[in-house]
Amino acid sequence: MKPLFIGGTASHVGKSWFATAFCRLLRKRGVRVAPFKAQNMSNNSYPCIEGGEIGRAQATQAEACRLPAMADMNPVLLKPNSPTGSQVVVQGRVWAAVEAMDYANYTTCLFEKAVESYRRLAGQFEQIVCEGAGSVAEVNLYHRDITNLRFAEAIDARVLLVAGIERGGVFASLVGTLDLLPAAQRKLVEAFAVNRFRGDRRLFDEGVCFLENRLGIPCLGVFPLDPAIKIDDEDSLSLDDAPRVAAREIGVIRLPRISNFTDFQALAPVDWIESPIARHQYRIVFIPGTKNTVDDLQWLRRQRLDHWLREQQRGGASIIGICGGYQMLGERVEDPDRIESLTGSVEGLGFLPVSTTLRSPKVTRTVQARTAAGYAFEAYEIHMGETRRQPGFTPFVTLANGNSEGCRAPGIIGTYLHGAFDHPEVVAEYLNITIHPRSKEDHYDRLAVWLESNANAAILERLLA
Repeated sequence: MKPLFIGGTASHVGKSWFATAFCRLLRKRGVRVAPFKAQNMSNNSYPCIEGGEIGRAQATQAEACRLPAMADMNPVLLKPNSPTGSQVVVQGRVWAAVEAMDYANYTTCLFEKAVESYRRLAGQFEQIVCEGAGSVAEVNLYHRDITNLRFAEAIDARVLLVAGIERGGVFASLVGTLDLLPAAQRKLVEAFAVNRFRGDRRLFDEGVCFLENRLGIPCLGVFPLDPAIKIDDEDSLSLDDAPRVAAREIGVIRLPRISNFTDFQALAPVDWIESPIARHQYRIVFIPGTKNTVDDLQWLRRQRLDHWLREQQRGGASIIGICGGYQMLGERVEDPDRIESLTGSVEGLGFLPVSTTLRSPKVTRTVQARTAAGYAFEAYEIHMGETRRQPGFTPFVTLANGNSEGCRAPGIIGTYLHGAFDHPEVVAEYLNITIHPRSKEDHYDRLAVWLESNANAAILERLLA
C-alpha cells in the first residue's frame, strides 16, 4: 500500500488527530499499520520498547495501531530547552544540543536518518501513516525540509491536506498553501479536509464547491469538532485553548518549557498558573516536568511563585513535583556539564530533603511500581540526572526491582514517574480524590468512527487503496 501522508495548512489544525484516526481505522480493518513522523518538535515524549524516546503524538498513534512505541516512528525529535536551542534526539537517543541558527547544517544528515527509519518501518508493516509538521508551505524552509512534502515526495506518498476552520481563514489557507507548493509537491496532494467545524455543515456546501473547483482536488469531508473524543495532545500549544483561571481545586504551574503535561489529563480540568493567584486556596498544586529545570526554576522565582507556593502550603495545599518539578522541590540542582543551562547551579525550593545533579545518560524507561498501600501500576521515566535523598526519607513508591522511588513529606510529594496520576488508585491513595479515567481504546475506536462517518466514502477508499 502506498504511504498516506497527513499534511496541514498550519499548526494545530488536526494533523495528529487525523493520523491517529487513520491508524485506528486501518487497524480495525485488519491492516498491519504503523505511524511515522520524520521530525517532531515537542517536549511531550514517551519511552520506546527498545529504549530511547519519541514524540507523544506518535506514541499515541502507535497505541491506536495496538503497537508499542518504536524509535523509528519518530526518528528526529527536537526538545526545546531555550528560546533558540533544542536537544536533538535521533532514532530515540540524545544526539546533540543545537542552536536554531545552526540546525540547517545538520538537515542533510537528519533527512537521511529519517528515510532510513521510514524504510526500516515500511519493511515491517503493510501501511505507514505519516504526519507532517506545522504548515507544508513554509517557503523559507523548502531547501532543508525533512518532515513535510519533500519527505512525502521521497517516499511517493499520497497526501491529504488538512485545514482548520475554527479560527477562520480556511479559504485563504487552503488556496494559498497549494499555490505556494512546487509543482511536483502539489501533484502529491490528492484531497483536502476541513476540520473542526461547528454547527450545521450544510452551511458550508457552497464553500466545498468553491474549494474543489479552485483547488482541482476533492474534499474528503467537513469534519465536526467533537470534544467528547480525547487523545493525548502533541505539544503545549493546546494549552493556549485552556481557560487561564477558573478557581478550581487543582492548579498546575505552566512552566515556560513544560514537558509531559499529559500527566494531568486524568485530573482535568485544572487551572494553568503563570503568576500568583490571589485570594484562592488550592487543594493541590503541581510543578510539572520541564526540559530545563534550572532556567524554569529561575523563571518561577522571578514570577514570585516560590513565595506563593509557600502560602498555598501553609493554607493546606499539597505540593507535588513530577520529574523536573521534583528536582525543583529539593535543596539544590547542579548542572556542572551545562546539559540544560548555562547556569551551573541553583538553589532549590527546599520542600524536600533531596538534591539533584544533572548528568548523562538520559533515563528513558517504563517501570512497574507499588504504592504504600500495595497497589501495583505502570508509569514511565524520561529525565537527565540523579536525585539523592537524605537518610530516613519516606519514598513515594517502591519499584518492582525493590528500589524506592521519589520522596514524601507531609503535604509534599516528589517523583520521576510520569503517568502515575493517571491511575485512580494512586490518586485516591495520595490525593484523596476520586477520578474516572477514560478508556483510550474506546476513544480510538470513536475516532475511527468519526473519520469514516464524516468522510466521502469514495475519496476515503481512494486514499487507502
